[in-house]
Amino acid sequence: MQLKIMPKKKHLSAGRAPLMLFLCQMISALEVPLDLVQPPTITQQSPKDYIIDPRENIVIQCEAKGKPSPSFSWTRNGTHFDIDKDPLVTMKPGSGTLTINIMSEGKAETYEGVYQCTARNERGAAISNNIVIRPSRSPLWTKEKLEPIILRNGQSLVLPCRPPIGLPPPIIFWMDNSFQRLPQSERVSQGLNGDLYFSNVLPEDTREDYICYARFNHTQTIQQKQPISVKVISVDELNDTIAANLSDTEFYGAKSHRQRPPTFLTPDGNTSRKEELRGNVLSLECIAEGLPTPIIYWIKEDGTLPINRTFYRNFKKTLQIVQVTEADSGNYQCIAKNALGAIHHTISVTVKAAPYWIIAPQNLVLSPEEDGTLICRANGNPKPRISWLSNGVPIEIAPDDPSRKIDGDTIIFSKVQERSSAVYQCNASNEYGYLLANAFVNVLAEPPRILTSANTLYQVIANRPALLDCAFFGSPLPTIEWFKGAKGSALREDIYVLHENGTLEIPVAQKDSTGTYTCVARNKLGMANNDVHLEIKDPTRIIKQPEYAVVQRGSTVSFECKVKHDHTLIPTVMWLKDHGELPNDGRFTVDKDRLVVADVNDDDGGTYTCVANTTLDNVSASAVLSVVAPTPTPAPIYDVPNPPFDLELTDQLDRSVQLSWTPGDDNNSPITKFIIEYEDAMHEPGLWHHQTEVPGTQTTAQLKLSPYVNYSFRVMAENNLGRSLPSEASEQYLTKAAEPDKNPTAVEGLGSEPDNLVITWKPLNGFESNGPGLQYKVSWRQKDGDDEWTSVVVANVSKYIVSGTPTFVPYLIKVQALNDAGFAPEPAAVMGHSGEDLPMVAPGNVRVNVVNSTLAEVHWDPVPLKSIRGHLQGYRIYYWKAQSSLTRNRRHIEKKILTFQGSKTHGMLPGLEPFSHYTLNVRVVNGKGEGPASPDKVFNTPEGVPSAPSSLKIVNPTLDSLTLEWEPPSHPNGILTEYTLKYQPINSTHELGPLVDLKIPANKTRWILKNLNFSTRYKFYFYAQTAAGSGIQITEEAITTVDEAGILPPDVGAGKAMASRQVDIATQGWFIGLMCAVALLILILLIVCFIRRNKGGKYPVKEKEDAHADPEIQPMKEDDGTFGEYSDAEDHKPLKKGSRTPSDRTVKKEDSDDSLVDYGEGVNGQFNEDGSFIGQYSGKKEKEPAEGNESSEAPSPVNAMNSFV
Repeated sequence: MQLKIMPKKKHLSAGRAPLMLFLCQMISALEVPLDLVQPPTITQQSPKDYIIDPRENIVIQCEAKGKPSPSFSWTRNGTHFDIDKDPLVTMKPGSGTLTINIMSEGKAETYEGVYQCTARNERGAAISNNIVIRPSRSPLWTKEKLEPIILRNGQSLVLPCRPPIGLPPPIIFWMDNSFQRLPQSERVSQGLNGDLYFSNVLPEDTREDYICYARFNHTQTIQQKQPISVKVISVDELNDTIAANLSDTEFYGAKSHRQRPPTFLTPDGNTSRKEELRGNVLSLECIAEGLPTPIIYWIKEDGTLPINRTFYRNFKKTLQIVQVTEADSGNYQCIAKNALGAIHHTISVTVKAAPYWIIAPQNLVLSPEEDGTLICRANGNPKPRISWLSNGVPIEIAPDDPSRKIDGDTIIFSKVQERSSAVYQCNASNEYGYLLANAFVNVLAEPPRILTSANTLYQVIANRPALLDCAFFGSPLPTIEWFKGAKGSALREDIYVLHENGTLEIPVAQKDSTGTYTCVARNKLGMANNDVHLEIKDPTRIIKQPEYAVVQRGSTVSFECKVKHDHTLIPTVMWLKDHGELPNDGRFTVDKDRLVVADVNDDDGGTYTCVANTTLDNVSASAVLSVVAPTPTPAPIYDVPNPPFDLELTDQLDRSVQLSWTPGDDNNSPITKFIIEYEDAMHEPGLWHHQTEVPGTQTTAQLKLSPYVNYSFRVMAENNLGRSLPSEASEQYLTKAAEPDKNPTAVEGLGSEPDNLVITWKPLNGFESNGPGLQYKVSWRQKDGDDEWTSVVVANVSKYIVSGTPTFVPYLIKVQALNDAGFAPEPAAVMGHSGEDLPMVAPGNVRVNVVNSTLAEVHWDPVPLKSIRGHLQGYRIYYWKAQSSLTRNRRHIEKKILTFQGSKTHGMLPGLEPFSHYTLNVRVVNGKGEGPASPDKVFNTPEGVPSAPSSLKIVNPTLDSLTLEWEPPSHPNGILTEYTLKYQPINSTHELGPLVDLKIPANKTRWILKNLNFSTRYKFYFYAQTAAGSGIQITEEAITTVDEAGILPPDVGAGKAMASRQVDIATQGWFIGLMCAVALLILILLIVCFIRRNKGGKYPVKEKEDAHADPEIQPMKEDDGTFGEYSDAEDHKPLKKGSRTPSDRTVKKEDSDDSLVDYGEGVNGQFNEDGSFIGQYSGKKEKEPAEGNESSEAPSPVNAMNSFV
């Protein structure tokens, strides 16, 4: 049989009787194989007191097993419940579970009552508990008119709650209109009845929204009482308010602020009584008033409060004892005390008990004509009454069975027959409750069967116990015999032990124990047997152990380890050093039976262990290696101290121990201090930690310890030369376990998904665990909600994921450590958030203010915080240039993005292109990503000044004309209105001539300048204009030719052409004569000037300049920008070779350093398209930069002539 086996063993006597076990008929927790006929057994049922949600279908559970499969029926309020007549009630097929469909129609109140399920087959009937069905109720508060409460500062106050009576009772809490819990303290607290008690009031207690809430958890509803208004006023305020009605002595005398001794607000009187049921939580409450605020203390008269079951709540105003027992009955005293006195109240506690089992009846399997008993023994206060039922019918009126006899709490069966099979119910009841247990009597005639697998192989090392299993079943109960060998007789030697469950134990297995063992189960109906096999293996032994060795530094040492083992087992041999792995060093080599250490140094000293393992056993042997100096010298040794030795632990307490040691040789340098280290062999073996330091004159130390640590200590000595090697480790000392002293750190709550909360923490290490079974109690609740804490206990991990959370809700989180000894201190709550999701709403009311042609300012309205669904990161603007205002068919370009951090509601868009068509939208950004985009907003940038013309070429030079060709600006930034061309001659001394200014239509890309001086260098300034102003200028220089013969084709480089022409002219006779005449004329002019100057007069040129001042050559002023001389520092230098100007006189935008934005128009006259002059020089002259690319030609007579043109 499969039995609940008691730990007791049965030994054979020393005699020769066969080894045979007759098991007792009183077997508990009997399980009949499911393929055999048996009465019904209830396996699942609804709770006795079943409160249902009236908004959901009612499900009443009733599951049972049996063979044949049982049928089910129900009673309601003691009468048969015909489910076929009620269309709302259905029974689950193959089950007795009822489903009442009240969601479609019907009311829950209709189905209130007491229900009982019966499972029946041909062998009997089992019944369920009485299941009381009641719908939950959450009634409204009765309407009442609440007058404002006015009282003096320092008075006591009780605000009544009086919640409506619900099912189950509601949870009470006080909040204000903003749904914020009212703060509570030793002065202000909520009582067990829900009332709010003030030991004394203060002015800050004044408010108009003291609201009592009742939360009905079953229906998830909250009811609210009308707000209560409280006003706390001083004596002076009270005088002004009620002086006409009361005298000073009646109400508002000086004593309103006086201190007073405590008195109890609850309970009343000096004594009271409290009754509680065994196993419940006993809650005792005392709330006192007084000034200053009283403190509450609790004691138990003639006894002590139970440790580990006593808790204080509500600022010690409530005493709770969990799992209360009859021993907790007695008188409990609460004491309220302040500076002016004390008062006490005695509560007499009586613990009653609903019935609880001493011995519950167990299923009984009997064979025909056998005897047996059913015992039903229960206790309670008052003593419960025992009654029996048979197949659900009181046994007094049940069919008579001559084989049974009732004797109080016991039914005695004698010579049962198959008809005696039935299910008996034992009911133990008193005024506080009842217990109901089903136990069947199953009369079977069943031959034995062996339940252990056949031919199971057991392998055991010699001289160790061997256990051979033989689980069995049969009715009548079989006898068990064990045989060894195919033809062996029953085991008769007293060295065997047979257990009640059929297991054979060989306490000391020997080689001759090897063989096949047969378990035989017999009863009068037959026999069953099963063979198992036992193999005895030779133990693994180390026949050549490593030996202690002393070697000099630099030498080689070897340790030998020869292993003998059972030939059928394969051993593995490994070497350890100081109980850890060998160093990862090539000097250590392991052969088959040998460890070799070459070039030994001081660090190699220690304990070397050889470990041999097989699948069944392991064995080890160790040896110590000591390393010494090669050649000791007779000179005095000045060295670090030798290690201390002879460590001893005394005065061993839970949290401290005394360590003493003997110092080693100080090697001629006094020891200054000792360093003590510890190893935790349980949690961090092999790792040593600093414990403390003591002076060198001290050889003992009192060490503080932590719970549940397997300590070993070692000591090192230190002198002026250094620190010694560690001493040998002390004996180990395991401290007792205790609850953790601390909780995990770095607690965080961040969601990884929109519907979860990932709680992480830094776990405690093994040393901090303080005991076995380290776990963590993870608690969480919504910060702004009214839910209670939800808690779960997890293993020693660092993360827990809460699923099904609302998106981005603040949570309060606590992680508390606990172990088998108890809980760590209550941790502080930290705040986290559940997972973020993408924002739901786009920013609204997007406005664009165009500041200028390249800058715009964007404004928008912030999105509601609830719609962000995450941490606000900022707002992001997407903008792009859809198409030009000038050219509407351009393709869209890549979008640009600007992010503005935080809660900003405006931002600037720089770097826009003038005269362009832009589109933008705004999105809010959180930690998850971007929200939806706002509707696109379109805006246009105004015109700006254009860029420089893309190129400028000067071609086809003649005696009096030059042809200019150019390409429009690459970025017109608007509609071009015209081009401006300014030019002026440059003489050989780099002085600038008069500046000519002309306007050219915007649609032109070629212009011919005529009526120019021959063989003259000109500098040109060229730029475009829009309605916004002048753009960046481009400059160029060119020279007209001397005669027509010297003109080169346009594709010949200007520089080279001019050099060629100058050489030809200089060799002609007419040119030489001309130059001589010019030189003579200059000489005459210089003489005249010199004479006139000496006379103090002005030479004619100066007079002309003074009389007709040309604005073109006036010094430039910063305020009007007029031009002076061609005086740029670079232009005073001769033209340099290697100018960046290309030979075709083309100047690209990037080659010009000039900008037209600094300049305006300078000449009012204009030219015709053919270059003829039609106006006069006049108007304001603006300075043009004289910088430019110089020609590489050398000085010549032509240049000399040009300086006087």
